[in-house]
Amino acid sequence: MNLSANLRHSAATQPEVSAILFQGQHITYRELDVAVDRFAAGLQALGLRQGSRVGLLLGNCPQFVIAYYAIARLGAVSVPINPLYTPGELQFILADSETEAVVAASPLAPAFQAMGKTLPALQHVIYVGEPVEEGLMFQDVSRADAPTAVEIGEDDLAVILYTSGTTGKPKGALLSQRNMCSNAQNAGDFLGITQTDTVVAVLPMFHVFCMTVCLNAPVYRGATMLVLPRFSPTETAKAVRESQATVFAGVPTMYNFLTQHPECQPDDLRSLRLAISGGAPMPIAVLEGFERKYDVTVSEGYGLSEASPVVTFNPLDAVRKPGTIGVAIPGCEVRVVREDGLDMGPGEVGELICRGPNVMLGYLNRPEDTAHALRDGWLHTGDMATIDEEGYVTIVDRKKDMILVGGFNVYPREVEELLFKHPNVREAAVIGVPDPSYGEAVRAYVALKEDGATTEAELIEFCKQNLTEYKVPKEIELLEELPKNSTGKILRRALRNQESNSVK
Repeated sequence: MNLSANLRHSAATQPEVSAILFQGQHITYRELDVAVDRFAAGLQALGLRQGSRVGLLLGNCPQFVIAYYAIARLGAVSVPINPLYTPGELQFILADSETEAVVAASPLAPAFQAMGKTLPALQHVIYVGEPVEEGLMFQDVSRADAPTAVEIGEDDLAVILYTSGTTGKPKGALLSQRNMCSNAQNAGDFLGITQTDTVVAVLPMFHVFCMTVCLNAPVYRGATMLVLPRFSPTETAKAVRESQATVFAGVPTMYNFLTQHPECQPDDLRSLRLAISGGAPMPIAVLEGFERKYDVTVSEGYGLSEASPVVTFNPLDAVRKPGTIGVAIPGCEVRVVREDGLDMGPGEVGELICRGPNVMLGYLNRPEDTAHALRDGWLHTGDMATIDEEGYVTIVDRKKDMILVGGFNVYPREVEELLFKHPNVREAAVIGVPDPSYGEAVRAYVALKEDGATTEAELIEFCKQNLTEYKVPKEIELLEELPKNSTGKILRRALRNQESNSVK
């Protein structure tokens, strides 16, 4: 069970089936397999080997798929990273993972040239796109031969996926070949994906939701991937219509835009047999509006990076319960438990935990975090939920402080720590507030050292220079003093209550 073998099998059994559709380009499974061999051979020639960490900093494109499977073919380890991260965010992940090579979009060249001396493990930067003076180009790395074969075990590391941590620094979830393959296979089987399907890959490929549901599962089942470089409601609807795509996966924000945009018509999505939602809770109003407009059923699911990621889905051949995240997929078990680990009764709120071949090996270089997350073979998600008599799970509350902006996790402390670096910030607290487009938005509350010396706009600009766009506070409110408890701890709960009362 490994990613490379899945691609080999599909290339052998249906070589002329289109694996990738991208901007008018058709790449068959045979062509994809050959391209993966050639790029893997090129990586091998550069000295990369089994266990080497290789960063992927690309948008959605065929090169991402080729590089991802070439890394897997060598028994090396992919480190997918959001290419929009700031240099500081990139530097932390690349250093923490001891990444030896990266495959990156050409516009990132200045950032890598600036970071070069601070990353001693990084030996090679391979660029995709416009030529770069200093650095290798993707097409030049590919060779005419195939790589020397390596034996890949199911427990071998396949992907290090960085997920935001409550300490403000991302944690590298260690995902094995078994983790990634079992989840792709179980999710693909559960969703009934076949070689006749065309799956829309418009979610970011560096995100594990897309990586499993729109990349690994289609490759395992021999389906076609319709790769779109970015989400636009009109362009996505047009691409679905022209390709007659059958499976769409997105976050609630995408469904909201497709529903609200006046140029998107019901006929645009008529070919879809299935729509999948994840990454954030789907508001019932959004779900009902989309289904009413397009006459397509949405199956909502749940997952997290540490579970590769899919844990549950609403079933396709049984009762769907809107507002729930469905039932456990094959091979995965779920429970809702008390603090002492005992099971809660039906409808009672507890922590959602899960177990299965999809659950991570642990966190890179973080034994304490690993021990806290993995207990007695179960992954503790930190999400509060209920489970009914039929096994349907409902998320009641998310991890204590996490904010979900369009399906991306934002942890308040990371933003707070940056705000505290501003010379005129005395105190800072960050919460999530409702946002009609993205589900939630980041709001910061700040007390200044010198009143009147810094404006809200200046603080927002400070954040923009140091954080990825979705982490930047949409609003910053200046207060004389932030609410605290008797020990001096800032009370986010009081700020949430203040926000809730102001909305009312």
